[in-house]
Amino acid sequence: MRHEDGGASASAGLAMREHLIERPVRPLPGPRRLVRDIGPAYAANGLIGLIFAATGPVAVILAVGDQGGLSQEQLASWIFGAFFLNGILTILACWLYRQPLAFFWTIPGTVLVGPALGHLAWPEVVGAFLATGLLITVLGLTGWVRRAMAAVPMPIVMAMVAGVFLRFGVDLVRLLVDDIAIAAPMVGAFLLLSALPALGRLLPPIIGALGAGAGAVALFGRFQPAQAGAEWVAAPLFQAPQWSLQAMLELVIPLAITVLVVQNGQGVAVLRSAGHAPPINLITVACGAWSLLTAAVGTVSTCLTGPTNALLVASGERSRHYTAGVVCGLLAMLFGLFAPLFTRLMLATPVAFIATLGGLAMLRVLQSSFVAAFSSRFTLGALVTFVVTVADVKIFNIGAAFWGLLAGFAVAWLLERPDFTPDED
Repeated sequence: MRHEDGGASASAGLAMREHLIERPVRPLPGPRRLVRDIGPAYAANGLIGLIFAATGPVAVILAVGDQGGLSQEQLASWIFGAFFLNGILTILACWLYRQPLAFFWTIPGTVLVGPALGHLAWPEVVGAFLATGLLITVLGLTGWVRRAMAAVPMPIVMAMVAGVFLRFGVDLVRLLVDDIAIAAPMVGAFLLLSALPALGRLLPPIIGALGAGAGAVALFGRFQPAQAGAEWVAAPLFQAPQWSLQAMLELVIPLAITVLVVQNGQGVAVLRSAGHAPPINLITVACGAWSLLTAAVGTVSTCLTGPTNALLVASGERSRHYTAGVVCGLLAMLFGLFAPLFTRLMLATPVAFIATLGGLAMLRVLQSSFVAAFSSRFTLGALVTFVVTVADVKIFNIGAAFWGLLAGFAVAWLLERPDFTPDED
């Protein structure tokens, strides 16, 4: 009798889990359907989405890796995981759910890693990547993700993000003084294309900044390529993790929050605004499971990207948007396969080129972080979070982002208790 009860309980649990994970769209699109649905506009959107991900966001990885003392091989392995492995997930998700679901990596989480590498070993950071993937997977499989996302108020989370990102904006200003020959043309191109929307739609501002910077680097003879004969094709480095309580406390919760709340929340909002119904639980489980996979090659946690998905749904029929995601995923795999070549080319440019590109890529994100942090409720808690994070003071060798979240939440709970009660409108 107990055995039967246990079997019934297991069956109920399995049924519940199946219910939690949204079912794919049937019938699945075959090769003929893919060929019929794809067109020049969707292929172009997929290409633009990949170019966006492969410029400013990659510059953020390289800037963080340089700050943390990672080798060129480690950076190439990181980029391989970020593009090749996440490209596979993107293709599968777009095909199964017939909507654009582009997965890349958490940029705020990447920025968190930089200061951590000042006092944590790389294997400890990789251990935190694995633990984050496991936590996200559990939250997705249990259906707790919505409650977990609601536990920490969004203004406090975004204040932490603003505090972490502020360095990119400050560095951008300094570069306009320290290396004006490289930084000024990039900033000028970015502002011009942003001020002329019609032109900016043809040439996205971050791509224009990339072109202007490349021209300045060539004009002033600042390109210094590495030795000939280096590898072009990816040879990912498999990094054994090292478990560290300090790394777990400092990185796991902030990384999980950036994936679930900041990145996935933005990606889901973008897709919903375009008329899609993204499978939230599937997205959560996929991000967690894939983060376990990408961590093995030293890549930060996987997430559903907001800006790239916005580019994928920029034009065309909603029912055919998924083909732009498939194209983006295929191109991402190609980019990841040649990660050593692209990494070497980027690192051969002046520091100002990468730092300016990363700063410009982060400018809008920094703006939206401030707006989300200080435009509504929890403004005092958000301010405390921001100040503690910017102060960058480590306590027990644990980074300021963690303490910023903790301090901001505590202040909000003590002094802004009414803000925890939703409006009854």
